[in-house]
Amino acid sequence: MPTSRFFGGDHRPIDTHQRQPPVHAKSGGYPYTRLKKKLLQFYDYPHPFKPHVIIPGYDKSHAWRTASLCKAVATQLGHPVERIKQYEIACLLHDLGRAGLDQPLFGKIWSWAKTHGIPTRPREWRTLYPDTPYGHETEAFLERYGQELERQHIPLDAWTTAQIEMRLGFARRLRKQLRVVKPELQRMGITWAPWMELIMLYYYYPEKLRHASRWVRQLAETLVACEQLEAYNNRQRGRDYYTRSHESVCEAFHYLQQLHDGGIVSERVLTVIQQLMTRTSFIKILTDARGKPLTQRDVRYIQTLQKDLSLCQS
Repeated sequence: MPTSRFFGGDHRPIDTHQRQPPVHAKSGGYPYTRLKKKLLQFYDYPHPFKPHVIIPGYDKSHAWRTASLCKAVATQLGHPVERIKQYEIACLLHDLGRAGLDQPLFGKIWSWAKTHGIPTRPREWRTLYPDTPYGHETEAFLERYGQELERQHIPLDAWTTAQIEMRLGFARRLRKQLRVVKPELQRMGITWAPWMELIMLYYYYPEKLRHASRWVRQLAETLVACEQLEAYNNRQRGRDYYTRSHESVCEAFHYLQQLHDGGIVSERVLTVIQQLMTRTSFIKILTDARGKPLTQRDVRYIQTLQKDLSLCQS
């Protein structure tokens, strides 16, 4: 496959041979588990330097678990069933802009950036460097820190640029991937709505939802909160990117509280997540992310959350 097609994002997302009959997200009886597994194939990506080799999507289970958490919260919030079906599909694909993530290279770039206090999200970058043209944070990063990356033996090529774009240029990267997969989604019987892309961008670009409907913003807040809750309990991500030695429900909720204090997650969404933390199905998702049960300290913290919630509601 030509390299230019790879770097432009115009790759073939899945093998279309022996295509199964379309499954319809709006039909009530489609094989939903098979549909979700099929959607996760969109995270697989052709290797830029090894013909016929596919880079498996990184940690697809994170997307699966995040979507499950989001579905539970959206249901508790009272959103209609058909909307929740579309929402769960968007949540399954929320990391699509990172299809092609090269784990060693991605980790090396962003571990180095974190160590040096360099912003890793577009809104944080623009706060520190307000003169950066909107949407050109990737180019600004390379211009400012390119020489330092080369000293770390990180080549300044199109593949490195793609890894940087997966964070600082996530909106642009996501749009490239969506252009590729939308025709396939249509063939699968899935209706893609503009609001689905908006919620996928909210964590990095909250300003894009400034004029969105209240329910769209609430679903976006839910995705951010659930994605972070899963990530803080995800052992694989903790090992790969955060040099974390343990997972903690307390630390996860402290971060969710920071998102609330920053106006990213509303009180209502945070309260519903607290309510659901006692459900066996909700806890199972988090223990699956860890690969082991919650600690006694985690259990005590959840009990404290419930007591605080009861006091607030009394």
